[in-house]
Amino acid sequence: MIRNPWSLALAIAIALSLPSGAPSQEANSGFSVPVTIGADARYSRSSDDGGFGTAGLRVVLSPSLQLGSHWFAYAVLNGQSSSYLPYEIGLDTYAAARFTVMQAYLGYRVDFNSASLLIKAGRLASAFGLYPLEYDDAKSPLIEPPPLYTSNLLLRPDQIPCNIADVVSQSYDDDIQFHCGGSNAQRYGLVPVTLYGMPGAEAQLSWNRLDARIQLTNSSPANPQSLLSRSQYVQWAGGGGYSLPGGLHLGVSGFRGPYLDRVLAPLLAPDQRLSDFSADGIGVDGQWSGGRWSLEGEWQRFRFGVPGFLASPSDQGAYIQVKRIVSPRVFAALRSSVEQPGGATDAYGQTTGQTDSRQEIQEFVLGYRVNRLQLLKTGINYTNRSGWWLGSGYNPSEHRFGLEIQFVTSLSGFSKGY
Repeated sequence: MIRNPWSLALAIAIALSLPSGAPSQEANSGFSVPVTIGADARYSRSSDDGGFGTAGLRVVLSPSLQLGSHWFAYAVLNGQSSSYLPYEIGLDTYAAARFTVMQAYLGYRVDFNSASLLIKAGRLASAFGLYPLEYDDAKSPLIEPPPLYTSNLLLRPDQIPCNIADVVSQSYDDDIQFHCGGSNAQRYGLVPVTLYGMPGAEAQLSWNRLDARIQLTNSSPANPQSLLSRSQYVQWAGGGGYSLPGGLHLGVSGFRGPYLDRVLAPLLAPDQRLSDFSADGIGVDGQWSGGRWSLEGEWQRFRFGVPGFLASPSDQGAYIQVKRIVSPRVFAALRSSVEQPGGATDAYGQTTGQTDSRQEIQEFVLGYRVNRLQLLKTGINYTNRSGWWLGSGYNPSEHRFGLEIQFVTSLSGFSKGY
């Protein structure tokens, strides 16, 4: 008897990995279910505590249905153990595993002489940033997503902090607990941009070297909601870019809209509304490839409106990663990231230049393609969280060193053309 969605996802993956039928790529209509199975193990040790190790498993199914020359349907179904990645999102449920519909949408594509238009509706990856569009263990040269997409900020959308001291007293590695009202649930700090999709609609246009996208969703990428939630707000995200000669693509993206949960509405002042407090972000990105080398990076800045604060908390960061193909089977990749929390001012006039420690992360991965279906990655990482002063108190620095290994298998799964 299957007792949880993780077991169900694994069972489906094994069944679909068996070869069946002919490839559908050459057919006008068809159905396919590629499968990606990932297993990882890591050991981490910091300057404050002893070392610890974890191991995890992930299965991703990506069914697609081609309906003629224009219409198609696509989904990404994700099942993973809670220990697969070293970060947490949303409510603290203590679940050993989780199953997530990352994407599930209906699309329509039409091509013109020098342009193409794509319209999608359903559960979509955020149009903000570069990495959400590429989130795939089999394609990413690094083991973990960029820290910009996984760092838990010292904020949550369903509780109100009393003042700055209430914010800076929280711990990055633990649940966030404010003391001036809101939900009683245990919850991790919010992540600026979700990698797990939101209900919405999107239009993408490409013309010669230009590309653009505009997306309307039911909630903020910093606090994604289901269609049954009471905390939904229609808002936008968008981006665009230009491909220069020589393999360089430059892009820009942004989002803006309310992000607080409805549970906070009774706690606001009579002249305030939840829609007065928004989360917004702006980012620039670049990609380049030539010969054996490829390069990409992003810079992003976020601001989060908080009731009772005169100057809202903010966060900014950047990363750059380089990949070098050493041989047909071997590659090396390096990523350097930095995150700098901004300052804030509360209603009492207390001000801080930063709400959390500056964080710098260096990652190095060596990849080996066992065959065309299997990829082995081994890596090391080093994290430095800088010490900083808040009034008369001092938050000490922290250094963390980690070892990681990840094994990814990509299977064509079931496919059938019509």
